Amino acid sequence: MPLLEVVQTRQISASIRLTDATATQVDQYAAFIRACADDVVEQALTYVFSKDRDFLKTPEARQVSSTLRVRKAPIAEASEPAQRPAAAPATSSSQQAKSA
Repeated sequence: MPLLEVVQTRQISASIRLTDATATQVDQYAAFIRACADDVVEQALTYVFSKDRDFLKTPEARQVSSTLRVRKAPIAEASEPAQRPAAAPATSSSQQAKSA
């Protein structure tokens, strides 16, 4: 029996705009907790949504059109990881000079 259970979550890439001050604070907080900025934003939003449940009860929250700019992943990336071709053997500069 495994000791750990890994839960796969679907993540998307989105583009947001922040003020310089907020972006700096996100970076500072990420360094403070030794995490990446994406995790800071994700957890901060999750925290706010868990504390303010009234927003989901409003009619505006139920009938909102998405304004978040979501980046669509290329089809090849979404279905399976791209395979890299095998690297060609390196040639030294002296071998390249001889063949020139």
